[in-house]
Amino acid sequence: MRRGLFVTFEGSEGCGKSTQIRHLVAWLQQQGHTCLTTREPGGTAAGDQIRHLLQHAPQGHGLVPEAELLLFAASRAQLVREVILPALDANHVVISDRFHDSTTVYQGVARRLPPDRVADINHFAVGGCLPNITFLLDMDAETALARLSKRNGPADRMESEPVAFYQAVRNGYLHAAATEPQRFCILDATRTEDDLALAIQQTLSQKFHGFFTR
Repeated sequence: MRRGLFVTFEGSEGCGKSTQIRHLVAWLQQQGHTCLTTREPGGTAAGDQIRHLLQHAPQGHGLVPEAELLLFAASRAQLVREVILPALDANHVVISDRFHDSTTVYQGVARRLPPDRVADINHFAVGGCLPNITFLLDMDAETALARLSKRNGPADRMESEPVAFYQAVRNGYLHAAATEPQRFCILDATRTEDDLALAIQQTLSQKFHGFFTR
């Protein structure tokens, strides 16, 4: 039986996932927990190659949505079996920057692929390995894109989509959260960095009291 805790962060580009993951890792380590952080796509040697193709390689710009979907699933299948499950079996806290919900939203909603097909592929890729809790950092599309514009370096393929794409992404996430309220925790990503970090810590302490006190 899995003994660790699997935490995922979701949200549009620019919502602050990486920042909050750093805060959470520091807090968990202070509590004496061993943490493993990962990201999607990527997290393994094979997954990092897929990430490069999907986000930066010129060959990725011609990918059709169906190919994009299957590449994300391939990266996730490898990540689950090579990295996530062994860490959970070792009683670690696994924190992932994106997981299967990103595919549900980006490919199933924003790319308009058939939701049932996306769900089937997601299910096959994760093999029953689902997050204990998912923090959705919610932000309107215009604010998210404004944040992205302030980042250093060129935008990757996913960050170059128009505002309508990100509006669909946000709506897709909110719909997903409404269908699984027991797993999702929606947080206003425009709150201050410290306020968000505290809210995340309090939510974990309350929801998984047994894990943090054993």
